Amino acid sequence: MSHSRRISTIVGVAALLLTASACSGLGRSTVGMLTFRGHDSPVELSYSNTLVVGCHKIGIPKGATHVENNTLVDVVLYRTPDCQKTDNADGIYVATTLSNVTAPVSLPWRSFSVIH
Repeated sequence: MSHSRRISTIVGVAALLLTASACSGLGRSTVGMLTFRGHDSPVELSYSNTLVVGCHKIGIPKGATHVENNTLVDVVLYRTPDCQKTDNADGIYVATTLSNVTAPVSLPWRSFSVIH
């Protein structure tokens, strides 16, 4: 292999590695639907293609008491609007393709984050 061909190969591989690592955290989103419902409410709120980074507020005014995770990723639900754990409650883990319902006396969920 000639010297210039070897350098071209190294530069090409380096460019591919930089491109792959630079884009790995940008724009990735969930696949499938994450559905929330409030206590005794027929109205459902669904999220799809949610970014896998950050905290996401649940857009139900009184919070969600039912969740169905029909995505390909796991999520953690929080009782606070900013994905913070409290003294009374840690995050609730809901694996992919599972659902969860709050206990009647517990607080509703206000936000969620995606496990990636």
